[in-house]
Amino acid sequence: MRPPDGALAAVRHPGAPPPGELLGSHYERCFGCGGGQPHGLHLEARAGEGVNVTAEFRVRPVHQGAPGLAHGGVLTTALDETMGSLGWLMQVIAVTGRLETDFVRPVPVDTVLHLDATVTAVHGRKIFTTATGRIGGPDGQVAVRADAVFIQVKVEHFTDNGRDEEIQAAMADPDQVRRSRAFEVNP
Repeated sequence: MRPPDGALAAVRHPGAPPPGELLGSHYERCFGCGGGQPHGLHLEARAGEGVNVTAEFRVRPVHQGAPGLAHGGVLTTALDETMGSLGWLMQVIAVTGRLETDFVRPVPVDTVLHLDATVTAVHGRKIFTTATGRIGGPDGQVAVRADAVFIQVKVEHFTDNGRDEEIQAAMADPDQVRRSRAFEVNP
């Protein structure tokens, strides 16, 4: 997705985690990054240089579509989750507004997908991102790639629309409270 004329370069927030630091899940029950989902992706993103994150995702048998191959929706989710982690570096809350995925080659079960995501531009509330998933290592063959536009929102986006039980569980998590004091990331 091409950013519009007048879009600005992304700026890493001075309080962002340093390069190499594990970002952690933004919510324990998140299908993408939470440890509380038995069949979730359990994605762990790390801060990169600039406004960039990396992650690894092992495709398990519960993630397959065609026999022995990763489901395309699961691969899209892995890219979406990785790009969604970029908000940690800008210290903004953002949700996926649009996502386009290109499937370049099949990803077999038990493969580790090496993910890399970057913010390419910012225009108003829109954050333009791109990501790749490679097999065979961080410099391996591109298997899947995506471009997305994330939209900055206020924390009320979650508290006004989410279920009270999950919101209360998230707010009771001491790690979540610590992060939300640094910046309003999620409920």
